[in-house]
Amino acid sequence: MLVLSRRVGETIRIGNDISVRVVEIQRGQVRFAIDAPRHIPVHREEIYRLVQEENRAAATSTKGVDATALWRRSRREEK
Repeated sequence: MLVLSRRVGETIRIGNDISVRVVEIQRGQVRFAIDAPRHIPVHREEIYRLVQEENRAAATSTKGVDATALWRRSRREEK
């Protein structure tokens, strides 16, 4: 794992196509701006895990994924 320190306005490059810029640091929270090609999914960790869980459930089920229910569930887990 690579650990970097950055200040507001500084950027990290990942390969040729992805950049992550520190936009704001406030009260222990960091805001990033991520520039990546559209074909590369970018998710917060908790959303990524929910998507993976839903994908596993969908693979073993005949019903489709309810995107609204997934979103509501992610909002509950943030609190």
